[in-house]
Amino acid sequence: MEIQIGEGPDVEALMHTEEVFEPSEEFKAQANFGDPAVYDRAEADPEAWWAEWAHKLDWAQPWDKVLEWDAPWAKWFVGGKINVSHNCLDRHVAAGNGDRVAYYWVGEDGARRTITYSDLLSTTERFANVLKNLGVQPGETVGIYLPMIPEAPAAMLACARIGAVHNVVFGGFSAEAVRERMETSHAKVLITADATLRRGEPLPMKQSLDEALDALPDMRHVVVVDRTGGKVETPMREGRDVWWHEQMLAADADCPAEPFDAEHPLFILYTSGSTAKPKGIQHTSGGFLTGVSATHNAVFDIKPERDVYWCAADIGWVTGHSYIVYGPLANGCTSVLYEGAPDYPHQGRWWEIIQEYGVTILYTAPTAIRTFIKWGRDIPDGYDLSTLRLLGSVGEPINPRAWLWYRDVIGGGRCPVVDTWWQTETGMIMITPLPGITATKPGSATRPFPGVSAEVVTHDGEIVEQGGGFLTLRRPWPAMARTLYLDPDRFVETYWSRFGREVYDVGDAARVDEDGYFWVLGRTDDVINVSGHRLSTMEVESSLVSHEGVAEAAVIGQNDEQTGQAITAFVTLEGGWEPSAELIAELREHVAEKIGKLARPKRIIWADDLPKTRSGKIMRRLLRDIADGRELGDVTTLRDPAVVGMIGERVKAGED
Repeated sequence: MEIQIGEGPDVEALMHTEEVFEPSEEFKAQANFGDPAVYDRAEADPEAWWAEWAHKLDWAQPWDKVLEWDAPWAKWFVGGKINVSHNCLDRHVAAGNGDRVAYYWVGEDGARRTITYSDLLSTTERFANVLKNLGVQPGETVGIYLPMIPEAPAAMLACARIGAVHNVVFGGFSAEAVRERMETSHAKVLITADATLRRGEPLPMKQSLDEALDALPDMRHVVVVDRTGGKVETPMREGRDVWWHEQMLAADADCPAEPFDAEHPLFILYTSGSTAKPKGIQHTSGGFLTGVSATHNAVFDIKPERDVYWCAADIGWVTGHSYIVYGPLANGCTSVLYEGAPDYPHQGRWWEIIQEYGVTILYTAPTAIRTFIKWGRDIPDGYDLSTLRLLGSVGEPINPRAWLWYRDVIGGGRCPVVDTWWQTETGMIMITPLPGITATKPGSATRPFPGVSAEVVTHDGEIVEQGGGFLTLRRPWPAMARTLYLDPDRFVETYWSRFGREVYDVGDAARVDEDGYFWVLGRTDDVINVSGHRLSTMEVESSLVSHEGVAEAAVIGQNDEQTGQAITAFVTLEGGWEPSAELIAELREHVAEKIGKLARPKRIIWADDLPKTRSGKIMRRLLRDIADGRELGDVTTLRDPAVVGMIGERVKAGED
């Protein structure tokens, strides 16, 4: 069977579409959006739909025009002025909700803080004055390299308050990654911490950066948060390095929010590209806040007086920007902010937090869900998850078996699952069920959010009514990236050239089924060329994890004299399954049945775990290096650096 992007096995055979879940009548009755007509209303007049959401925010000056579209350049709410920080904080306090909890913070070491909207506003205002005292001007870039501590959202909101552009770097990245992102964004100030905690041990942050910071001539000041209470040695360079707490004591308490143009840059966030050079995705203020507040409200059926919401991601990724900070705070929501790993100090840590704070909505990545499945098929006794009423999944596509486990075990069979698709570049959720409206299919992100236009197309750009191809977006949306920082030509070439300047090339393969539901299969550049046939790595991985004995799988291509490339699969088994030659043969045939003989892995390597970032993203590039015997370089960004050593030993020993 020949498989190309846009061809391949039937959706039903691969994705088990016979399983359909309708929203319960009880959920429909309580949902914010119980009327399917919202889809038609948004489609009839998309600009009016987005304007309706924008009107829910406070504007210092109303806009003259909702959208100005000169493909591929968009401007939203033209002429309007807004302050993002005001919309996330001041207006809630002014409305009498200052005592509402903004964040329940749980530190990895067990520390806990309850932060109200008044508390967060006070911290944000004072730190905004710290930035002003350090000479930060509107439009200048401020770097943020922090653990998952409350100072991180406060720093972001302080930047937004004074019009500075924040550039957050994931706290697990290396010093060189920080240096590169600060240098290319011309950051004037960096906010970091003395240390971050990893499995109970403090790891220096500021000290590890010193050599890299010395190479940054534009860096005027480094603000250091004392996370460990002085337990980690932190050299401070006079004239450049200052302590957060000392600067806060010296700063004024009041800092009025300044209105800025709707198109004023809010943040830059660097993401991986097909080259070694990261892409600086640039988002703006009015459109981004409209998009994330709208989707957060509708997708999670938010009622602030009722819900405790937990997006179990990291602020260093776009998920944290959109759905830990700006979306929830704009909607006046109470959130959980958690610093540690899912399994420290024990594997029940998440369930403990859900029970303690009465979490009603859990939004996490498929990688975390698969990890929980690997630990055991059931939640350990003693944990009460009955407060949960809605589950969400974000990131790479979730496989149907994991989806069902998530719904049945974590959600007790009563919680709808919103399986969402979106990107750093889109800024907001783009394809998703709407709770109370959309019937769900395990593994499908279902339909575009109202007002969003998505299509699957062929190589030639022809729309595919049913079948596979390339996922595209056909209409501007408010939270869309405006450009790549200082690289507009690369922005056009990367996203707006393949299918024309009015069509956004997502870079993902997808299928659309007979009901118009979307199944996102993974990156189109993550393909393996076997004997001239291009196979999607995600498709092969999905077929592997559909086997009852496989908890997780990652697939790479390796050079092969006979076929050009051959498939190598790293496989983590479910509890109770043991590696064997017989199981390897069974898995190879399982893939052949699901996809075709060409898709059978030539090599299967058993892995107790896979190399992942602290956010749960599998690092397939490291797996390629391990399989090819190359030097791995810096692995400190991994959640568990020891994993690569264990896999490497198995590869060397030939333990397939």
